Amino acid sequence: MTPSRSRGLRPAAVLLGLGAVAYTAWVLEVVVSTGLDPIRTYVSELAARSEPLGGVFRTTDLVAGLLVLSGAVWGLVRDRPRGRWTTAGWAGLALFGAATAIDSRLPLSCTPTADPECAARETAGLVPATHTAHAVSSSVAVFGALAGIVALTAAARRYGRWPLVARVGPWLASAELGVTVWVLASVAAFQAGKGTWLLGLGQRSQVLLIAVWLGLFAYEVGRRPGGAPGPGGRG
Repeated sequence: MTPSRSRGLRPAAVLLGLGAVAYTAWVLEVVVSTGLDPIRTYVSELAARSEPLGGVFRTTDLVAGLLVLSGAVWGLVRDRPRGRWTTAGWAGLALFGAATAIDSRLPLSCTPTADPECAARETAGLVPATHTAHAVSSSVAVFGALAGIVALTAAARRYGRWPLVARVGPWLASAELGVTVWVLASVAAFQAGKGTWLLGLGQRSQVLLIAVWLGLFAYEVGRRPGGAPGPGGRG
């Protein structure tokens, strides 16, 4: 890879890094009273229309999604030559960014894990269709993030790129897969009326790991954006 093409990935690193920061805006609940229990409630309930700070968190989610989407598209266009794992990884991040931005435009109307009346309306199908649409867009975002994390970590190891991602990425990917299973089990338990199973803690761990991986990847891309695939690099 030529020096000019190496430097061409640095804007992607900046965009992804800023996106990672915006994606952690929910940590403001540590210093700002939201009235929601972070151990039990969905992260997305912070952005519900019924919440006084909902507009703030919807905005930060939108910004995060657009930043990651822009960085990923930049990577798809400028990161050449590359292998199939790299292409799949950038595409996964683009999907994550797009779905996160869309998700911010489909907020919950109320807080089902904190408000029994909201939960009852949701069970009876008496909430706006955005509740279902939000669940779909959130699932797509997590799928895109997982795909990006796994594929780009595999690319780092297979093609000899981004050595820090190659070393730490598998641990972060494994942790992300584990907490995703935890979140899915917790959601199923909540919907079955069996409690939340620390749903809030699991989901906050899930989104925090995504942000940490994004920050790590952005750092590596910005620090050593070059490095062409090794032998068999297009495999």
